Amino acid sequence: MRIKPKSPREALQPDPAPAPPPRSRHVRNPIVILVNLLISLAVFSLAAVGGALYFGKQTFEKPGPLDGEATVLISSGAGLSGITDRLAANGVIDDTWFDDLVFNFGVRFYKNETRLQAGEYLFEPGVSMQQVMNDLVEGKAVTHSVTVPEGWTTAQIVDRVRAHPVLVGEITSVPAEGELLPETYTFTRGASRQAILDQMKAAQAKLLAEIWDRRASNLPIETPEDLVVLASIVEKETAKADERPRVAGVFINRLNRGMRLQSDPTILYGLFGGEAWSQDRSAITRSQLQAENAYNTYQIDGLPPGPIGNPGRAAMEAVANPSRTDDLFFVADGTGGHAFAETYEQHQRNVARWREIERDMRAAERAAAQEQSDTQN
Repeated sequence: MRIKPKSPREALQPDPAPAPPPRSRHVRNPIVILVNLLISLAVFSLAAVGGALYFGKQTFEKPGPLDGEATVLISSGAGLSGITDRLAANGVIDDTWFDDLVFNFGVRFYKNETRLQAGEYLFEPGVSMQQVMNDLVEGKAVTHSVTVPEGWTTAQIVDRVRAHPVLVGEITSVPAEGELLPETYTFTRGASRQAILDQMKAAQAKLLAEIWDRRASNLPIETPEDLVVLASIVEKETAKADERPRVAGVFINRLNRGMRLQSDPTILYGLFGGEAWSQDRSAITRSQLQAENAYNTYQIDGLPPGPIGNPGRAAMEAVANPSRTDDLFFVADGTGGHAFAETYEQHQRNVARWREIERDMRAAERAAAQEQSDTQN
């Protein structure tokens, strides 16, 4: 084959570019174009959802906007949206649509929407949404308390419960004297006064049954109710825990010997009932001692007709298991405790010492009062 030589002009000109290949029919197919579009949208959506979930998780777990402690009351039946609004109104979470959405979604993601509990909650500064959710699920509400001192009468206890500012509702049923257990009772906001009294009564019944089962043998006490009566007297006779078993032993010995209990607090309760200790009535007058009084253990044999207060655990334990002594008497010793005696002669000497202490105390009080008067003048 002969090759035609190019002329100098032709040699200087570039060769023409080859023509593009023919376009495939598959590329131009609309279905292929739609599939490619859907795949692109799916990838973009997954990326967007993943980013939103990551950012939402970070927002749900990071410290919140609260810059100081905040107490928030979550009412019963508020629902998730109502709880979210209450949290936002108190600054626990930011009051924005995004944070509302994150909190709502986070609670639903952990399947806690129906587990959030009502109550009064105290949130610390910077608390995260996740911790808020956990507190509401676990019911870590603020607790309040009411304390009942040992030996208080039911009237005193009812007055304290009635005056508590957090408890709600009226007291519709007042338990009998001796049916309440003196302790500290905790509760959350919204608890009723009657419920607290019912709780005290149930606690006393449960404890009394346990103590009665553990009582010493051959006690001159026939029923659990009698144990409460004597324990209420022991409670009023001494405030020292280590003396209660010994005081109880004195009364047990007296009952075994058919002696009268001769307890001053029983006189006061018989005269004034549940109000006997609403003011200082420590001194018993001769007229009170001689007045007709069903509770006056100087006048009656055995136990009085009912308790003179609500004894605590220690006093009931003391009566159930009293000290094994031959003591029959006791009198104050000036130290807050008592001097015990087995015979009346020993007791008389202890009483004489107590009278001297009383005289010295009164003289010191008069001297202090005179000194204060001289200073003011």
